[in-house]
Amino acid sequence: MSWTSYGAYLLIVVGLVLMPGPDTFVMLRASLVCGRAGGLSTLAGVFTGNVLQGCAAAFGLGVLVAGSHTVFTVIRWAGVVYLCVLGVQALRAARRGDYPAVDDDGGPRVPVRRSFLVGFGSNITNPKVLVMYLSVLPQFLVPGVTTIADALLLALSVAVLGGVYGVGLVLAVHRARGFFTRRRVRRAGDVVAGAALIGFGGALAVT
Repeated sequence: MSWTSYGAYLLIVVGLVLMPGPDTFVMLRASLVCGRAGGLSTLAGVFTGNVLQGCAAAFGLGVLVAGSHTVFTVIRWAGVVYLCVLGVQALRAARRGDYPAVDDDGGPRVPVRRSFLVGFGSNITNPKVLVMYLSVLPQFLVPGVTTIADALLLALSVAVLGGVYGVGLVLAVHRARGFFTRRRVRRAGDVVAGAALIGFGGALAVT
């Protein structure tokens, strides 16, 4: 693989990473509600899901999943339900407005495993992530020339760049935690996140 083609690929990936999606809102809400530790744990879950889906696409497994209408439909509806549940939880939190006191990290202490699973679930139940890999990767793969290592490099670049961007978002929220921990701001954040997650779930349902 030439540096020119890889550079062109990275430009496309950067554009995709900067587009806000369900993972972004899940991660931002975790950062707002649970502080830096919760945001980074959620990001780790998203990153793990990205790595698994990228590897599946690189090894050709993604084609089998996307090609099976039944499997794809099951994953899609699992994602719809998951995003809507997270959205409803956020809206219920905004309606109650009963937020616990925060610690020095900017949020209540929550189990790292729980935050990780929330991020992982958001990514792995979203078949659009896999479709993204399958629609972009083939444009840079040359049959008989491109190796598995090249395919993995392309796939994992998405996860790495997404992870770097996510770390930046979490740290930005943490630096401004004095503002974001205000009750009115947290309620507004929950309303926006809840509406966005339900909207993404609805969009996924009609795909």
